[in-house]
Amino acid sequence: MSLTQTRYTISEVEARTGLSQHTLRWYERIGLMPHVDRSHSGQRRFTDDDLGWLAFVGKLRTTGMSVADMVRYAELVREGEHTVDQRRELLEQTRREVRARITELNDALAVLDFKIDLYTGKAARA
Repeated sequence: MSLTQTRYTISEVEARTGLSQHTLRWYERIGLMPHVDRSHSGQRRFTDDDLGWLAFVGKLRTTGMSVADMVRYAELVREGEHTVDQRRELLEQTRREVRARITELNDALAVLDFKIDLYTGKAARA
């Protein structure tokens, strides 16, 4: 890590990510965050890499991945390159689940569109 790399306080990370300080500390405590550097006074100092990781975790949360699976993924990353296949497998499973949810949502959207068209008289004209 470069000595000139930008460092962010937990307050700055909260402002940049929208995650509360409580959530950031919890992520660190449960092992979802990699080791966060500390200043000489013990204050957390986040890096751009940490912000990138948090953005990725946010995407995993959006997929509906469980916290346990996210923590498992983080552990695999820390274990090193020999876990690439396991990480890929975990992400592929999540992708399958997301695609299934998208299909369900598209089906639900079609029903909503039909009902809205029915109520606006469009279905009767079609």
